[in-house]
Amino acid sequence: MTNFTKRQNGPSRRSFLAGSAAAVGAGLILPQGARAQAQPKKGGTLRVGFTQGSTSDSLDPATFNNDFMFASGYAVFNTLTEIAPDGTAQPDLAESFEASSDAATWTFRLRDNAQFSDGKTATANDVIASIRHHMGPESKSGIKPLLEQITDIRADGDKVVVFELAAGNADFPFIFNDYHLGIRQDTGDGTIDPNSRIGTGGYVIDVFEPGVRVELTRRDDYWKEGRAHFDKVVILKVGDPAARMNALMTGEVDLIDRPDLKTINLLGRAPNVKIHTQDGTLHYIMPMQTNTAPFDDVNVRMALKYGINREDMIEKVLRGYGTVGNDQPISRSMPYYNDDLEQITYDPERAKYHLKQAGLESLDVTLSTSDAAFNGAVDASVLFAENARPAGLNIEVKREPDDGYWSNVWLQKPFCCSYWGGRPTPDLMFSTGYAADAEWNETKWDNERFNELLLQARPELDQTRRAEMYGEMQKIVKEQGGALIPAFGQYVSAMSESVQMPEEVSEMWDLDSQRFIERWWMS
Repeated sequence: MTNFTKRQNGPSRRSFLAGSAAAVGAGLILPQGARAQAQPKKGGTLRVGFTQGSTSDSLDPATFNNDFMFASGYAVFNTLTEIAPDGTAQPDLAESFEASSDAATWTFRLRDNAQFSDGKTATANDVIASIRHHMGPESKSGIKPLLEQITDIRADGDKVVVFELAAGNADFPFIFNDYHLGIRQDTGDGTIDPNSRIGTGGYVIDVFEPGVRVELTRRDDYWKEGRAHFDKVVILKVGDPAARMNALMTGEVDLIDRPDLKTINLLGRAPNVKIHTQDGTLHYIMPMQTNTAPFDDVNVRMALKYGINREDMIEKVLRGYGTVGNDQPISRSMPYYNDDLEQITYDPERAKYHLKQAGLESLDVTLSTSDAAFNGAVDASVLFAENARPAGLNIEVKREPDDGYWSNVWLQKPFCCSYWGGRPTPDLMFSTGYAADAEWNETKWDNERFNELLLQARPELDQTRRAEMYGEMQKIVKEQGGALIPAFGQYVSAMSESVQMPEEVSEMWDLDSQRFIERWWMS
């Protein structure tokens, strides 16, 4: 079995806040000992109020693009690997995985006891059909660019899958943690039924109303020991933050994501409610499409980057739950973070300089926004417009409908708000969101040197050389790219005192990397 580790130079992984306004300003307070020592037990119903979810959602894993579906998918469909709290790729549906000496051939062995909810044993053909679902020429799956390195997939018996890659990739097992890649059954012709509800995960679907409600029941015959503790789980889309917080305080739900940071002190005063914060790879972004005027001029992009007051956003919008971003997506907690890059700071005069270099005295642009993009996106956009005005940057803030934002605005409008939960390695982050051919290349970024380095770094086994290449890529994105990343945020959620979790949780995405349904329990 091959494991990969990441450098642990980031801030603390998790902590609980006492909940007072003073605590918010002061930072983090370590969890109470009793919480950390709680042991998992079976039982109870977990009711979740989620920010995201869309009526256009479907069970087709190629369409997954929000937390409502990520969490539901992980509960019902296992992936070959999962990211552990220490950042390593660990076997999930796979029992083990190993690479050839050049990391160009990877062999995954499946667990013998893993069964679908209809009793069928998971086989290599199921895995191959599930992976190929995202690789076809008609596929619009967000994971498709990462799978294009695969030149061949073959079964070696019922339990072994062998992947041949076009070139070595030391990070290859990390890909299979992705929420798109939950394993479905082979229908017999090498394809899957994308709308199937039958998975190998710990839960089965009782009710699925897209963007409204999901109800899950635990499988009594789940093959994985020590997981899937809740008897039932109900996920509700509660898009309005005030309604979501009220639902928690009145006991209508047990867990909410993304409480309104402006009024989070109300939760702190509520009995039997605790607030959880989690550092990680979450970052907020205002992508500028670099193939569309005026954002096709690097000086326009730099003017806007110098026109935003990042510290102001941390204080007034994130209420201290974050750190300033530097217009590149690799966080301090990730391997190969470039600590030598000069921090971009608010500088209206420098913004004016770049405008002048672009041949402009002022600039009028429209920023499409919605709190569906991230909690506080509308306030952040308005604040940005105020910050930018002294530099001659006139930003019209256009509030878009929450429902359908990720279908109708993101990737469609040339300047909007977005967020990324991040990826476990620089290769996955850059390949998913910055490679020229990436489906989710939200800045329409196409830089020859960057693309060249991306391919060169992927198979590089010399860690010093690999760090140099990823460091240069971060510099290119910061100084030339269309990603305006003003802040890295903390994941913030709130829950009843009865909701329990392990002492260490994954910090890659919100709510234990959206695997909380399988990993958490009720006291």
